[in-house]
Amino acid sequence: MNCIIIDDEETARAIIQQLCTQVDELNVIDEFPNAIQAIKFLNKNEIDLIFLDIHMPDFTGFDFIDTLKNPPKIVLTTSDKNFALEAFEYDCIVDYLVKPITLPRFLKAVQKAEGAIITADNEPKNNPSSDTSQEKNELYINIDRRLIKINIPTINLIEAKGDYILIKTETQNYTVHSTLKKIEEKLPDDLFLKVHRSYVINIKKIIDIEDNSVLIAKDVIPVSRSNRPELMKRLNML
Repeated sequence: MNCIIIDDEETARAIIQQLCTQVDELNVIDEFPNAIQAIKFLNKNEIDLIFLDIHMPDFTGFDFIDTLKNPPKIVLTTSDKNFALEAFEYDCIVDYLVKPITLPRFLKAVQKAEGAIITADNEPKNNPSSDTSQEKNELYINIDRRLIKINIPTINLIEAKGDYILIKTETQNYTVHSTLKKIEEKLPDDLFLKVHRSYVINIKKIIDIEDNSVLIAKDVIPVSRSNRPELMKRLNML
């Protein structure tokens, strides 16, 4: 597995580099003191695995992941235990290593990464039949360490609230530690549209449109001037 190391601390990079030498399957291509340099590298190169620090100046590990369209598998390396739940939201993250990292724990993370890469390679490519309608309609959210399944078509709207989002469904509301961008990527484009920097709506749930707002259930949602043309284009108007 070709891999890179991203950590702003030189000592931390050296430790991970040394751990990598203990695993024949790992080939360290390069290491970077910040995410910006790594992004430039990844724009021209493909790798299998990233060992990524969370806390870095200006650009955190999660900020870095959000910039990648098709991220490789990632093992987080950090001194902070408090981001494990947030890490769970990313499909590309295969493990979460807390510093100081021991060799047995490192080997376990590498095994997880190897298994995830093999599984991804064996998944059918461009096969519509493997993407069932049931899977398309399901979204799992993490609430108090529990995974709760939401039927996507029942979502009325999603509102950004600082570091959290409020998901309003036909029957219940959920507050989740996430961003509007992350959940927007999980939603089908034919149903959902971002109409404001703080709102994504289910266009099938619109009851009324007046001036620069829409009514969904009992909620009046603002529509920004820049998003209004796309909304009008998506409506089946007489």
